[in-house]
Amino acid sequence: MSDVEQLYREHGPALLAYLRRAFVGADSAEDLLHETFLRAMRQGDRLAEAVSPRAWLFTIARNVAISALRRRRCVPLTVEVAADAGPAEPPELERMRRAIADLPAEQRETLELRLREELSYEEIASVLGVPLGTVRSRLHLAVRRLRERLTGPPDDRPARTDSKG
Repeated sequence: MSDVEQLYREHGPALLAYLRRAFVGADSAEDLLHETFLRAMRQGDRLAEAVSPRAWLFTIARNVAISALRRRRCVPLTVEVAADAGPAEPPELERMRRAIADLPAEQRETLELRLREELSYEEIASVLGVPLGTVRSRLHLAVRRLRERLTGPPDDRPARTDSKG
């Protein structure tokens, strides 16, 4: 079995889920996945140089999807659509989803790669083509904005009262 076939078996499902969530409206996620692996096969020599084959594949998948979006002049769907009307979700979960959707695109994408795709900081830097410090900064700002959005800014919180005078 070739290296690309092995990568497909190991990482195909995660890449497909990523493409379905992040790039609805580009092309079908399955088509994007196939294009990802076609490009990976064409660039097979770069696989040996990749620090993380997983991050390398996510980079290709992201680029394939962005190219498809540009061709179709679509925008990524940032809010997940419920598959069916199942049991009601806790209101806190919906607040969190809205808060994440309201993040700037770069922070949201970085956060999703970290939390959903469980990529390391180094892998995220590779996927996005940014320095490691930028990944750290985006994640820090995203978490801070989420915290402020969900609990209110520090000035809106009740003042702590100490019993010591």
